[in-house]
Amino acid sequence: MKKVFKQTLMASTIAVAAAGVNTASAETELVIVSWGGAYTKSQQNAYHDPYMAANPGIKIVNDDSSAEGAAKIRAQAEAGNTTWDLVDLTPDAVIALCDEGLLEEINPDTDLAAAPDGTPASEDFGDTMVSPCFIPQIVYSTTFGYRTDKVGDGKPMSINDVFDLEKFPGKRALQKAPFGNLEWALLADGVAIDEVYDMLDTEEGVDRAFAKLDTIKDQVVWWTKGAQPGQLLADGEVVMASAYNGRLFAAIEENKQPIGMMWDWQMFELDGWVVPKGAPNKEEAMKYLKFATDTQRLADQAKYISYGPARASSAPLVGKHATLGIDMAPHMPTNPENAKNTLMKDVEWWADHVDELRERFEAWIAS
Repeated sequence: MKKVFKQTLMASTIAVAAAGVNTASAETELVIVSWGGAYTKSQQNAYHDPYMAANPGIKIVNDDSSAEGAAKIRAQAEAGNTTWDLVDLTPDAVIALCDEGLLEEINPDTDLAAAPDGTPASEDFGDTMVSPCFIPQIVYSTTFGYRTDKVGDGKPMSINDVFDLEKFPGKRALQKAPFGNLEWALLADGVAIDEVYDMLDTEEGVDRAFAKLDTIKDQVVWWTKGAQPGQLLADGEVVMASAYNGRLFAAIEENKQPIGMMWDWQMFELDGWVVPKGAPNKEEAMKYLKFATDTQRLADQAKYISYGPARASSAPLVGKHATLGIDMAPHMPTNPENAKNTLMKDVEWWADHVDELRERFEAWIAS
């Protein structure tokens, strides 16, 4: 009897072990590519963990390769070996990949969740839908920070102040790139917002932008990495700097630096999802995408990082920071109080002009 029991127990143990192996092998690994750091952590908290909790058969694997995302999508396609399921990219990279047929087209009104009041996703996302292959996730901005203890009694309130060396003397930090800087130069020179890109389409308009930049060129420190402007401000090397709004938030609220923010003519940029053609788990990727871009999930991400949700219906649901406990709505670039004057980067225009203007911009810096 003992022998039979022992044999039965061993058989059961083997069966359970085998079942465990089968369960593990049946688990679907969804490879999601993003930017790493605090940004991926915010996605993990707001999207990945809740999705895996609701779908035990799914394991999300993070790959922090978005910086090389476009090149790697092309390389995987050429090799006939696409290993990524979902990739977080900026629109300028997406437009070219979509035109090349390397990304899946996504219908927001059939593939994504409607807003809680029934508004179709296409209307809820609005102007952020810049490509049929791109589903927006966040709106971030490049705006200006300034040292509150080095600007005197007043404080910079408008883009004109960036170019006013008499009113606000001292060094400025600007990104070493033409986009943003050329648009701001024209706005500060009196060009209306709806005429900026038409003006840049002309040689006269480009000359005018560079002429305006000439007025502060000798007082500019150029930055190339997102962490640099905040550090330059913290070290007192500049009195104001263009910077990503999330970096300024961290400097002000987390690191308690004497820095203020100027939102006038902040340049809106987008970040969002694409599904590569040939994704190994396309069906599961689409299910995840529907979940991760619904109204509540996009609002939840704002608990962890100061980037605005791309859906209009998400904005009223933005709550407090998960660890700091402060209200996040006032820190969102999309907050109505911060978005009175905004510049939406025209990614299609820049896709057509970036090479020639980058070449001229670099030559101008060197001159």
